[in-house]
Amino acid sequence: MISEENLPLSGVKVLDLTTVVFGPYTTQLLGDFGADVIKIEAPGGDPMRRIGPSRNKGMSSIFLGSNRNKRSLVLDLKTEKGRDVLWRLIAVSDMFVHNVRPQKIKTLGFDPKTVCERNPGIIYGGLHGYRASGPYGGRPAYDDIIQCNSGLAGIFAERDGVPQMVPSIVADKTAALMAANGLIAAYVKRLRTGKGTYVECSMFEALVSFNLVEHQSGGTFSPSVGRMGYDRVLSKYRLPHKTKNGFIAVLPYTDKHWVDFWDVVDSPENAADERFFSMASRSDNIDLLYEKLAELLVVRDTEEWLSLFTKADIPATPVNTLSDLTLDKHLRDIDFFREYDHPSEGPLKVPDTAYQFDGQSLPVREHQPILGEHSRKILSEIGYSEEEIALIING
Repeated sequence: MISEENLPLSGVKVLDLTTVVFGPYTTQLLGDFGADVIKIEAPGGDPMRRIGPSRNKGMSSIFLGSNRNKRSLVLDLKTEKGRDVLWRLIAVSDMFVHNVRPQKIKTLGFDPKTVCERNPGIIYGGLHGYRASGPYGGRPAYDDIIQCNSGLAGIFAERDGVPQMVPSIVADKTAALMAANGLIAAYVKRLRTGKGTYVECSMFEALVSFNLVEHQSGGTFSPSVGRMGYDRVLSKYRLPHKTKNGFIAVLPYTDKHWVDFWDVVDSPENAADERFFSMASRSDNIDLLYEKLAELLVVRDTEEWLSLFTKADIPATPVNTLSDLTLDKHLRDIDFFREYDHPSEGPLKVPDTAYQFDGQSLPVREHQPILGEHSRKILSEIGYSEEEIALIING
């Protein structure tokens, strides 16, 4: 593991006023990179503390999944005392991140203009459902809503005739990755200029841009040169294929892959078919191509196909369930699932991040916090006396 002082964001102080998943996952990424993330929670705590399996009240699995490497401070921002504490924290912090709707954060007195005037060097992260300047600005937004109005659910209708949700909170997590990138970029800018930045990242715009990378297609051009939607991934035959004893995913991609694939599956007639000679011709005949794969792959066991495709260097994999992941040989060999003892929750499995720096993984420096666990220590760090701390904590 990388030592704390060598983490990329070591020494960066982040005030985290976020809840649910979009915001907490954003700030967890900053914490993973070494930032000191102070999770500021209302007296009742982040509502995600209560959703999902748990051993103890207020420490649910979903909360644990997006709140490591943070410290928890309880503040009631509806009170003058709570707001005074936050202003004192803002004065000594590098980032201020929230996912409160614009009109509500302004009512509390912590809108971008006010905060940035008080601390011109701060990086202010406003994580919204919709860009505040547009007609949807200020609307409530959650993953289901964003999947539908971003076009993601509608992509399924292009293929299946019926819109569907992706069974993952993909809007929250995609927007979080983009938000973390924006905040880190603003921090790099501050290192160069000394000036803070107001960074706004919205779920709707994040998922629209995410969807259109490949699906803007013919609509990329003005005027359009064809319909929107990437044909290969919209094919109704783009599925894991049945084998003799289960399922397999296989994706010959390059021309060489396909030459080798037809050889492995012993199909010279398809190898000689001009419709499958090039990437362009295969794309034009994608449904037929996938149908051919389905017919050919059903005749052998999954394990036999995997062995043959691996030898031929053709991308292929079994179809894992979620439960299979903890048994996956690759993940086990790289120690992807790290076990450690949480002070209140006991043994936990924590997935690694996607990152390694110089061959080293990012550590879990701070366990997922119990509500208000670090209130006394944080208040002491910014100069409050024991008597003042008692008044703040006890109301």
